[in-house]
Amino acid sequence: MKEDQVVAEEPGFQDEEESLFQDIDLLQKHGINVADIKKLKSVGICTIKGIQMTTRRALCNVKGLSEAKVDKIKEAANKLIEPGFLTAFEYSEKRKMVFHITTGSQEFDKLLGGGIESMAITEAFGEFRTGKTQLSHTLCDCSLSVFRNAADFCEHQMELLDYVAAKFHEEAGIFKLLIIDSIMALFRVDFSGRGELAERQQKLAQMLSRLQKISEEYNVAVFVTNQMTADPGATMTFQADPKKPIGGHILAHASTTRISLRKGRGELRIAKIYDRLTEREQKASVKTIKDPEEDTDTWSRGTTHTGACWGSAEGEHREE
Repeated sequence: MKEDQVVAEEPGFQDEEESLFQDIDLLQKHGINVADIKKLKSVGICTIKGIQMTTRRALCNVKGLSEAKVDKIKEAANKLIEPGFLTAFEYSEKRKMVFHITTGSQEFDKLLGGGIESMAITEAFGEFRTGKTQLSHTLCDCSLSVFRNAADFCEHQMELLDYVAAKFHEEAGIFKLLIIDSIMALFRVDFSGRGELAERQQKLAQMLSRLQKISEEYNVAVFVTNQMTADPGATMTFQADPKKPIGGHILAHASTTRISLRKGRGELRIAKIYDRLTEREQKASVKTIKDPEEDTDTWSRGTTHTGACWGSAEGEHREE
């Protein structure tokens, strides 16, 4: 049986997804022509909420949309979804739609409050060989559907987000996770020196804003990895660890949860909640393994294409 047939037969699934967003085609009932709707879809704006999340200036930059058309589109969108404040009860009901994606390790899931959270950006940073990409592969393995693409430069990365948004809309409810590994690698290549730092941070902020909107619009979890840099000034302040994640305050403010990964003994890796609104600072130990059967933690799916997984080593979990 095909995957889309299985999804369609699940009770209440369609109703749940339809309540999450309204299709942009509804604008036709309010005088917006099909040609203009196609122009919006071409840049990844496929829902009424997506229009409300996009500024007038950004909409005017869409080829073929004048200021008059943008005002008309905005007015029609506000008729379908009235902009305004949510009551605490309404927001509580919306938060009930949040789910968590398992990392494959019970201890790691416990540390994260259940796993990688939807409608949020989770960032994992660390030095090389701390398990960032391995964790990304494991999350893919724990997800239902996977498709992959590779960006060549940061502008291409932004263009791919438009494609991703359209894909999430086209196959609503199929995809639950969006991974970017790594969020800063291409920015470090495309922008160099302090002279281009301001432009780099502005582009980064735009990308993170787009990711946050996608996560809320389609109720997906966003997981990004990040790299480290040495802080030359740390030695002057006698800091124990002179390394810090790159991306500055822009990335720090955008991430809902920040996970610090560092090497332990052998294959042991230490995961630490570096920043999270709802959790105190915590640490847990996990061990990278090549055979899921060797893991003492619960691992139901095993590995298919990754060749490795994350798991908690029995007797090695500790608080530091």
